[in-house]
Amino acid sequence: MVRHCKHKSVIITVLLLSFFFTVSCFAAEGIKERMKNRVPAINGLKAEGVIGENNKGYLEFRQNKEDQKQLVDDENDDRLKVYTAIAKQQGASPELVGSRRAIQIAEIAASGTWLQKADGSWYQK
Repeated sequence: MVRHCKHKSVIITVLLLSFFFTVSCFAAEGIKERMKNRVPAINGLKAEGVIGENNKGYLEFRQNKEDQKQLVDDENDDRLKVYTAIAKQQGASPELVGSRRAIQIAEIAASGTWLQKADGSWYQK
């Protein structure tokens, strides 16, 4: 079990780093650093079932936890900036980039994370 968790942590770290590498142009704005700093708090909220990952690549509340609203809003705002920049590079829309990212997130999500299917229904991984 420990080996599996360690292996999964390495995979998640590599995927996050590759994602952050893609958005390296944002280093000056601090987006990468802000997103990295929010990871522990976001992972905690996911583990508690308070938030999940929707099918558009954004965090969404599954339970009412207003004291964490600013954290989720800040993360979603930064994700939008990243998706918009990637969309410009790829000649796509931010919505398409977000939905593609949602698929990646679902693949690497920890067990117990709430995820939204394309049809809008929710399931726990």
